Amino acid sequence: MRKANDKTLKEAIEQMLNVYKIKRRYDETAIASAWPQLVGKSVANRTKELFIRDKKLFLRIESSVIKNELVMMRNQIIHKINEDANTELVTEIVFL
Repeated sequence: MRKANDKTLKEAIEQMLNVYKIKRRYDETAIASAWPQLVGKSVANRTKELFIRDKKLFLRIESSVIKNELVMMRNQIIHKINEDANTELVTEIVFL
C-alpha cells in the first residue's frame, strides 16, 4: 500500500537527476546508447562521432550517402529524440 508522499523508483531517480542538475547529461548519454535504435545499425556503424552541445546534435558520418539521407530525415530524428526524452534535448543537427 502506497502512502500519499511515496514515489515510484522512476520518479525518485528523475527527481534526483533534476536536483543534481545532471538530467540533461543523462539524457544526452541515453541518445548515444539509443542511436542504433533511432537510425538503424547500418547507420550507427558508420557514425564516427556523436555528441550534444547547446541543444545541437553533432554527428560525424563516414559515408556521404548516409549523411545525405540523414540530412533529409533531420526533422524526424530531432522529433524522435525529443519525444523519447520527454523534453527538448535537440533543436538542430550539425554534420561535422
